[in-house]
Amino acid sequence: MGAKFFASVIPVLLGLVGALVANMPLTLMGGWMPPPLFALMPIYFWSLMRPDLVSPGWVLLIGIVQDILAGGPPGIWTASFVAMYAALDYQREAFAGLSGLGAILGFATATLITSATAYLLFTFYFWRFSPLSPFVMQFAVTVLLYVPAAVVLDFIHRRCVGPLRSDP
Repeated sequence: MGAKFFASVIPVLLGLVGALVANMPLTLMGGWMPPPLFALMPIYFWSLMRPDLVSPGWVLLIGIVQDILAGGPPGIWTASFVAMYAALDYQREAFAGLSGLGAILGFATATLITSATAYLLFTFYFWRFSPLSPFVMQFAVTVLLYVPAAVVLDFIHRRCVGPLRSDP
């Protein structure tokens, strides 16, 4: 029972850890590149692999943590993550059937939805157009780092979460 509970909270914990890691006050690039959306990676991955473990409520919680840690206007990343989750939920079969390069392009589409939503919300919040370059750079870094993150997420899925799929 305890192992089943632990395996069922792994996707949410990884989303929360992703938000924490992305917003740590350390930088490898000297601050010239925005941090990747590490919290988005587990949301996307487990929304396709085990949608029963990632509900809109958990996505909302991960987004709130991302907003609090990022220190920006409240609700921007929460709304962006929920918008991406809604789009992904609407087209789940199309995204779930992707593999290889298609899976990366699927994640790029999800990241584009998230980034575009955040950009529009920033624009409405500040009543002016924000520079596009930080959003484009964040998009590019997030998609690029999804490849190794997906390998780690898949390993965790196969070792910890996947075996529970056959349980009633």
